[in-house]
Amino acid sequence: EHSTTVLITGESGTGKELIAKAIHAGGNRAQGPLVSINCGGIPETLLESEFFGYKKGAFTDAVRDKQGRFEEADNGTLFLDEIGELPLSLQVKLLRVLQNQEVTPLGGMGSRKIDVRIIAATSKNLKQEVEAGRFREDLFYRIHVMAIHLPSLRDRRSDIPLLAKHFIDRFNKKLGKNIEAVSSEALPHLVGYAWPGNIRELENVVERAMLLARDKWITPDELPPAIMLDQGLGLTSKPEDTLSIKKAGRRLEKELIEKALKLTEGNRSQAAKILEVSRPMLLAKIKAYHLDKK
Repeated sequence: EHSTTVLITGESGTGKELIAKAIHAGGNRAQGPLVSINCGGIPETLLESEFFGYKKGAFTDAVRDKQGRFEEADNGTLFLDEIGELPLSLQVKLLRVLQNQEVTPLGGMGSRKIDVRIIAATSKNLKQEVEAGRFREDLFYRIHVMAIHLPSLRDRRSDIPLLAKHFIDRFNKKLGKNIEAVSSEALPHLVGYAWPGNIRELENVVERAMLLARDKWITPDELPPAIMLDQGLGLTSKPEDTLSIKKAGRRLEKELIEKALKLTEGNRSQAAKILEVSRPMLLAKIKAYHLDKK
């Protein structure tokens, strides 16, 4: 049902807002507004007026009426980012609005009916927050109707080549560049990195690398030192094994190919897709690393 409340969970930078936009665009409210509010990015004293609006004279600086985010999102979707940051005092009022589908502006006498779909997101474990008394249990179950969990980037490393290519295509248009891809020397470093900032960090790294790139490929030279040094999560090669970037890169590349072949049970066409290289290039590397004899 296209008005179902959705809760998106995942670490910071996993793309929760992108998913919220996609859900809104794919629903029957796509022609209505999508209004976002970061519950952790607004001072507690201002949150209530941001949510529900206010009437002229409600407080000292209220020189005119102001709509709240709920009214702005009427007949559309309200995206509550980092809902786990909401203070308990406001959680009660939010729950009341969700139950009654009506809002009362600060300083207002009457309430107004609204029709708003809620998509909430959090990087916190809300069940633990409920147990700790920091998040209301009734509100948790009110928003936990349909749950979507976004895994961290380090838990889906096979997506990294595809995501990197997606960002390259996007930034080629934005920056007026003509970068073809991440080089085979640089790719193992991207795949081996821990990505604490997830997709957002990958996006920033790709944009930075493209600004620095002198050729049509992103090479290890354009990657930040943190990525060149922090390798080996999920891979066995460690940077301290060798001080040669080329040797370390080749070792990581070999491991990635081995992992892709194992994942696809030896299907080289599928492995090439996962690694985002052409099949002939993969076959050449399999031969170069003597993996065809395994």
